[in-house]
Amino acid sequence: MRCVPFFLRCLAILLLTVCISCKKDGSYINPDESPGGGDTITNEINLDVLKFTAEEATDWTQLFIRNAGWLGGDGIFSIPLSGVDTIGAKQGNTLLLFSDTQIGEIVNGALTPGWLLINNSTALIKGNEPIAENIQFSWDTGANNKPASVFIPNSPLSQTGDYFWLGDGFVNQERQNETNILGYKIKRINTGFGFAVGGSSVITIQAGSNAPYKNAMQEDAPLFVAGTAIDNGYAFGAGIFVNTKWAGAPAPDGYVYIYGVKNLPQPLSKGLMAARVLPSYFKDFSKWRFWDSTGWNLDINNIQNAAVITDRVSDELSLSPLPDGRYALVFQTDVWGGIGLRLGKTPYGPFGPVIPVWDCKEALTGKNYFAYNAKAHPNLSKPGELLISFNVNSFDFFHDIIYDPNLYRPRFIKIKFL
Repeated sequence: MRCVPFFLRCLAILLLTVCISCKKDGSYINPDESPGGGDTITNEINLDVLKFTAEEATDWTQLFIRNAGWLGGDGIFSIPLSGVDTIGAKQGNTLLLFSDTQIGEIVNGALTPGWLLINNSTALIKGNEPIAENIQFSWDTGANNKPASVFIPNSPLSQTGDYFWLGDGFVNQERQNETNILGYKIKRINTGFGFAVGGSSVITIQAGSNAPYKNAMQEDAPLFVAGTAIDNGYAFGAGIFVNTKWAGAPAPDGYVYIYGVKNLPQPLSKGLMAARVLPSYFKDFSKWRFWDSTGWNLDINNIQNAAVITDRVSDELSLSPLPDGRYALVFQTDVWGGIGLRLGKTPYGPFGPVIPVWDCKEALTGKNYFAYNAKAHPNLSKPGELLISFNVNSFDFFHDIIYDPNLYRPRFIKIKFL
């Protein structure tokens, strides 16, 4: 059984941050914080103000409170299998991706012996309503019929003992509706917290495949740069935005935008980077381009040239188009703070100041609890709304999970646009 859960890659510096307060109705204006991104913001598009209300999405939160089998997990990227990823679109099935996953049984409120963690799992939701009968969780089985991860690194550059944390993915209509997922290859090491990011892969699931996706293919991807921080660098996969007509994008340019996160010198600060590629060339890395603050850089072998287009983001996030033509970048502010949102002029910026959305305090019921990796799920959202998830964990995980066996699961809020 693994002894280090997913959240520890965020522990670059062991400091607790205070969740930012925010209004839960009305609009938010921050005239003192200058916009990120480096470009001049015109008066034509206001990146400072968003009018909305925010409330708990209790029906979605309740969907993930379970007593047997899948008990919790982080990550929760959502991939509409239709390929259409827009607010209010009629949906069929949605694939959910989880990284570290808790499997076991809870009896009379207590976690029974024999529970364990695996490195990743999946779920399938029928439709876009939080109905318990319409969600099915899946994982693989290993030795002695024990639960095992769905995806295990097997590409040429993978090494024995590597495991996957899953990044974002999408259904690629220009590649026979295959599902392309970015995966972080994690290695166990003898220093620090006992793990490090060691590489990156593209995981491909053919259309029509069923969990646990035994026929999934893997390819090594040059989307990782080693560093000196606790997560040993950065990689692309924090979020994906498909800006195509077939995905339902309101202003399609035909590209898939892929976001990466870079550790910055400031404590608990993460910088956002952007790459893009045409969907048909998604696995041809010579066709990828990285935004370097002046244009799309042609040098795939030097992705360090990728510019930081905004900061204060989290290791996982999302970018979604809004009905008014702006783009909403949703993330956990300063890694473990409240849920923040920046408005963007384009999918790669410039971005406005952080707009506080939700402080997450209602979920932080233990002294060691923290929230992380907020992101939006447009395909599961109703018209005029945006459904947002965030993960909850504990700095004393293996102690607190015994007394609060349902702590390690996603929570949800929704914002309604005014």
